[in-house]
Amino acid sequence: MEPMFSPPLHRQRHQFVIDFVKRNKPLKVLDLGCGECSLLKLLKFHHGIDLLVGLDLDGAKVKKKMHALAPLSTDYLQPSYDQLRLELYQGSVTQKDARFRGFDLVTSIELIEHLTLADVERFSEVVFGHMTPLAVIVSTPNSEYNPHLPGLEGFRHSDHKFEWTRAEFKSWALKACVEFGYEVEFTGVGRAPPGLQECVGFCSQIGVFHRLGGRGGGNVSLNDGAEEVFFPYTLLYSINYPSLRDNNILRRVLVSEVLCWTEELKSRWMEETTKRNEGGGSGGGGEEEGLSNHVRSAEKLTACEMEMRNPVSEDQEEEDERVFWTNGQRRLESRTSYSRTVSVPLDMLWSCCPKVRALSGSVGNLRRLLMDEPEVKLNPDGDAVLVNHQEQDLEEEEEDRKDLEDSGFAETRQSSDSPEQKEVWEENVPPGGCSFK
Repeated sequence: MEPMFSPPLHRQRHQFVIDFVKRNKPLKVLDLGCGECSLLKLLKFHHGIDLLVGLDLDGAKVKKKMHALAPLSTDYLQPSYDQLRLELYQGSVTQKDARFRGFDLVTSIELIEHLTLADVERFSEVVFGHMTPLAVIVSTPNSEYNPHLPGLEGFRHSDHKFEWTRAEFKSWALKACVEFGYEVEFTGVGRAPPGLQECVGFCSQIGVFHRLGGRGGGNVSLNDGAEEVFFPYTLLYSINYPSLRDNNILRRVLVSEVLCWTEELKSRWMEETTKRNEGGGSGGGGEEEGLSNHVRSAEKLTACEMEMRNPVSEDQEEEDERVFWTNGQRRLESRTSYSRTVSVPLDMLWSCCPKVRALSGSVGNLRRLLMDEPEVKLNPDGDAVLVNHQEQDLEEEEEDRKDLEDSGFAETRQSSDSPEQKEVWEENVPPGGCSFK
């Protein structure tokens, strides 16, 4: 049957639901008879759904496929502002569960034909009477189409208890509308061969139900006050997708952006400073001015018209001892070094980085969010991020390397393990090994 249709019939049914979701933007969606979760896998990518729930009687089938619904690595690396909770349950559509009320959309795709006619009546009461969703999509085979399916004898599936004509499906749907306060429109997927659409209809017939009066309408009493509250469904799986509405995730993403941008702005400032120094302090061209728009020294204003407060500051002074070799002699030299940092103002970060601006909302919020973050070092006033001035460290390493080369240490090291030297050392070693006094 499926090869007759392009795309395949099951994909056309799923696409019908997806198109409905795009148009109506439901927040809470329930898929009855979710089976292998194929429809849920498609719906989880549609922004705007806050709660996505699947229910199926066959728990083993659900457990086989449920982990495919877990968030992807990109969901954690680039979380969105949308929030999605996904839940999977084992249970029967003929039982009422108090947790399954208030959905915006309930889907039942090729499900009711697997129920007995008595259970179909209970299905109507549970879905339309107890769950009372805003919208329901029900699809079921159209038996009038069966003669046009090559090689088909009897029902389309061995587990089908019935397959309705269009008139039978319409009769059931209208009865549910009258009883529970809904209206319905009929359509379908899988068009008939040319010239047969009117007399045969769609291969899968679909009823789209809307509750009368929207959220405030419909017959929602049904002796609810006298009913006991039951939770017969078993929760098999639940997951919250990462969202920027989670404060911990928001802070993690914000810190990552701040660290990235402070390094970027520091690099631009250092590049501009190097060019200015190489040019003898002259004014510099347009490219240098462009860099100044992001970071600048304390002596010069930028095109951003922001003040870069003490962009390079000497934070601490410390003394260290360095060992040099000169003509084979060990020389100890004491040197004083300075730990220098680049100060990047928070208002500059907020202004220059659109994502930082979107995540924090204001400079005040940015300061509060970064206050207790160990990865971010703020200045004492809390209005600028401090990053290490690595250029100085690199210059000192290069200077030390040259000093070592000039001192003859390399030659001394090369000759230190010669056979002749080794023999001299061995002669000087007292019997029994080395002794220390």
